[in-house]
Amino acid sequence: MPSRTTSSPRVAVLADSDTRWKWGAMTAYRIQSDIRLDGYLLRGRATPTVRQLDEVGARADSLREIRGVDFVRSIDRTRYDVVVLACVGGAVQAMLHGLARAWRTGTPEAAAAGERRPVVVTGYVGVVYEKLADGLLLRHGADVVLANSRHDADRFRAVYRGVGADDSGVVECALPFLGGDPYTGEAVEDRPHTVVFAAQPSVPESRADRTYLLRRAVEHARKHPDREVLIKLRSKPGEHTTHIEELPYQKLAAKAPGGLPANCRLVYGNMGEVLDRTDLLVTVSSTAALESLHRGIPTAVLTDLGVREVLGNHHFLGSGCLASWDELDAGHRPQPDPDWLARQGVAADGAYERAFDAARARVTELRTADRLPPVTPYYTPRTAPGYLPGILARHGLDPHGEPIPGYADAPEETGGLRRVARETVREAARGAYRHGVQRVAPAIRRWGQL
Repeated sequence: MPSRTTSSPRVAVLADSDTRWKWGAMTAYRIQSDIRLDGYLLRGRATPTVRQLDEVGARADSLREIRGVDFVRSIDRTRYDVVVLACVGGAVQAMLHGLARAWRTGTPEAAAAGERRPVVVTGYVGVVYEKLADGLLLRHGADVVLANSRHDADRFRAVYRGVGADDSGVVECALPFLGGDPYTGEAVEDRPHTVVFAAQPSVPESRADRTYLLRRAVEHARKHPDREVLIKLRSKPGEHTTHIEELPYQKLAAKAPGGLPANCRLVYGNMGEVLDRTDLLVTVSSTAALESLHRGIPTAVLTDLGVREVLGNHHFLGSGCLASWDELDAGHRPQPDPDWLARQGVAADGAYERAFDAARARVTELRTADRLPPVTPYYTPRTAPGYLPGILARHGLDPHGEPIPGYADAPEETGGLRRVARETVREAARGAYRHGVQRVAPAIRRWGQL
């Protein structure tokens, strides 16, 4: 059988949030630029809005919202060369089982093509500081599991070897959205010295901690009236991103004593564009820190709330970036450790483009091969009988990856008034979910503490 064509591949990216869409689409283009990219947005609580998609800036030749069970049915084994699964671990595992089952029981035409199927790629959108084993084992079964640094690649392989799973799919690369002009430190005419606090949806979690961080950013602005302090937010009220945000900074800012000073404001937009005017990036543990460090921008990872695993700032131990607001108020500027940067895939020395060579070569080798083995995740009804069925059921699949009768038979799209009614109900459900997350759940926790 002749090997597959080396012409421009067709790629499908399935994403379940704005940040994962950004990672998935940009990963596809980093692996090979001359592609046709079809985007699929997994329907759920974090399905990105039009505004969020515009802010991300990653483009596709086509883009549609879809259920997981319908994605499995849409991706036949000959339509695409590469499938990028840019989702939370449970969704990746469900899609791996669903696609494996669909490709084993495909059409006679597909069967006649031998073992031809798309190359399946997955990975992480940023810093991996929690649920390492859980997330990795849910991603096992993909042909390529991308690690954003040498540090991550070593950890990923150790986890797979630890359970006796194949670790050959782990490939080191870097975050696909690093870029932008290097920071020179030179004063820019008509622009004040700019400090950016990169807020995170779920870190820290408590109202007291989030109010504290906002207060310190505001105080920094008041202590330095010649500076501009920007509080960079990921989403607007009512929108969700990768993580749930119970206490949006917008609501906390509206209640700030005395309001925000004239030189302090909330901003949205593409992080790369915000970094274009940044002289100091401050965060608890956001991936924005890696984007900033890549460009050589002074970057501070806050220690005010402690250096704790729950905050994720423990990931930056040894980076040289740990600092407190008190130190920053006094003029301290952290100096990053070059060896730490190299281990984390932050190629501030200009070697960034080479970071994708191994991933590009691996995917090209697989997609041009005569045949590929079946998709074989580590988790099966035999290895995880009390865990796997629930994960698959959330996406309309039975324990063997088959669409659940009834769930799968429901029409993916309807027309006329039925479609309007369905979308209205869906938006109402999302609104109720967000209200529960942002209002009811915090109230119940407060009551429980009385």
